[in-house]
Amino acid sequence: MSDDEEWEVPAAFQPDPAELSFPLEDCLDSVVALRAMVPPDAFTAATLGTEREGSGVLIDASGLVLTIGYLITEAETIWITTHDGRAVQGTPLGVDFETGFGLVQTLGRLPGMPVAALGDSEALGPGSAMVLAAHGGRSHALACRVAARQPFAGYWEYLLENAFFTAPAHPHWGGAGLFGPDGKLAGIGSLILQQGTQGGKRLDLNMCVPVAELLPILDALRSTGASGRPARPWLGLYATEEEDSVGVGSLAKGGPAERAGLRPRDRILAVDGRAVNDLTSLWQAVRAAGPAGAQLRLTVGRGQRQLDLAVTSGDRRAHLKAPRLH
Repeated sequence: MSDDEEWEVPAAFQPDPAELSFPLEDCLDSVVALRAMVPPDAFTAATLGTEREGSGVLIDASGLVLTIGYLITEAETIWITTHDGRAVQGTPLGVDFETGFGLVQTLGRLPGMPVAALGDSEALGPGSAMVLAAHGGRSHALACRVAARQPFAGYWEYLLENAFFTAPAHPHWGGAGLFGPDGKLAGIGSLILQQGTQGGKRLDLNMCVPVAELLPILDALRSTGASGRPARPWLGLYATEEEDSVGVGSLAKGGPAERAGLRPRDRILAVDGRAVNDLTSLWQAVRAAGPAGAQLRLTVGRGQRQLDLAVTSGDRRAHLKAPRLH
């Protein structure tokens, strides 16, 4: 939704400044709106769209904005809007596919803009009181708590070992800033998830990426556009998790898995002899094969047959459009 005035967090769920030990306004004012335009022929255009909107958080007075990477992947043009309505163009510095973080550098200065300090996300566990804030001030901020700290596995070859899960869920989570009890930035909003509870009621949660994942790679990501670590092996595989099994939902055109002969509706039974029964075990086994370029042996169920396929993994970044320099 592009118009900030069309939605807001219900007043009962907004953070109350009187109950906080830090200046809430400074946190909220460090959150910016982000709009990215991606060319139609980009690798991710079909799945993520060519116009993407969300939030980001200013983490350095030079104009460095931290956001969630899918908003800016393959973006050619980025516009950033501050809390007081200033609009400035930005350029994508890099996306780290292992953590999911993205960095944007503004092309103009933002004098007087509050900068969010990075907190100790590893010190925050279940029950910690948090504020999850999208761009737009207090009406777009949500008082929430950490419901869990646990691994998260995504169907797009993504694995985070110690993600934040917060509740209640924010309706505009993408790139939102997760602030801890000390007012420091603890994470960035990534997803909304539905979880069943006893009695059949549904609990909506946000998954947020902790800033502890950023600290070891921040300097390299800022200066080179990459984390500086060896790229994880990429198969070009979109997996589906079923009861006690993992299936192939779809394949990236021209990706390693498609070239190796994997097909939609195949079932992945093992990777290099390691049994697979959910997304977490699948991506852990793929990562164990080594960096991008490693060869893997997938044991696959296809109808009533079982077969082994040799896959030479690739580097996901090689299939994407590089950021355009400004």
